[in-house]
Amino acid sequence: MGVNLCSVLAIDAGNSKTDVALLGPDGSVLCSGQAGGFQPTLTGVAAAVDVLAEAMADAGLDHRKGRGLGPCAEHVSACLANADFPLEEWQLAREIKRRNWGRVTEVHNDTFALLRAGLPVGAEPRGVAVVCGAGINCVGMTPDGRTARFPAIGRISGDWGGGGGLAEEAMWFAARAEDGRGEPTELARALPAHLGHDSMAALIEALHLGRIPAGRRHELTPVLFAVAAAGDPVALSLVHRQADEIVAMASVALGRLGLLREEVPVVLGGSVLAARHPQLNDRITERLAERAPHARIHVVTARPVLGAALLGLDALGSPPLAYGKLRAHFG
Repeated sequence: MGVNLCSVLAIDAGNSKTDVALLGPDGSVLCSGQAGGFQPTLTGVAAAVDVLAEAMADAGLDHRKGRGLGPCAEHVSACLANADFPLEEWQLAREIKRRNWGRVTEVHNDTFALLRAGLPVGAEPRGVAVVCGAGINCVGMTPDGRTARFPAIGRISGDWGGGGGLAEEAMWFAARAEDGRGEPTELARALPAHLGHDSMAALIEALHLGRIPAGRRHELTPVLFAVAAAGDPVALSLVHRQADEIVAMASVALGRLGLLREEVPVVLGGSVLAARHPQLNDRITERLAERAPHARIHVVTARPVLGAALLGLDALGSPPLAYGKLRAHFG
């Protein structure tokens, strides 16, 4: 594909999937591609950015390592999971710049993409976003450039939940229910049944010995929500705790930015929140109303690369019609 230096290369990279899209300044999507998960903390920065290059190659932009090609866009807007500290954002930006994909490169944590996707056309960058997918994170922004964010790197930074964390908690309670250390719960039957086993003991052995791929653990999170919806007290307590954690992150971020008493969007996204489980989302609405009564909750279900693309159009100074065309493309 020919080079269009009035374009935006938008990148959204999550733990399980990477999306790229090349945009014209009018919001048209010229091409798009996908690749696997982006995990620089496990693979190293260079290998992680190689995954972004694979997604570009899938889009017909063959800028893989060593090709020596010129830039394919004026502006690279990359919103990346696992870019949790400014140092990590800087390291990733340096590696992307080294690949010469664009004349200007900006790297943000992927939660900023969610926040941008949840703001209407022409709105100031003002609000808070919470993503709950494989993990959990929260960011907030104000028009004067102030931000509120959390390290969001797991239990050592005080985090709880996300799809992976919920699956682990469900396993913990189910194991203890079966062996007698904990209270009874339907999870002890439902979790192993979903993965083709007749007991938690058999499921634990299969996971430990690698007979079940570790990646299939994420399938247990929807099972947890189904059991909670049926009224199981243990499962419901986990769902409610996740709601309370989301409200805590959002309200603390709003407080840091002085927005608790203002009408401001709280954008929710990620696979767990986008599924709109009533036991989770309704409790978030109820509890957030107590702590931030003027907050307006908005759930984003569009592909996350939309937020990265919108940030790129912002950088180009694209006209308002471009934003509508872009949003229509991503639904």
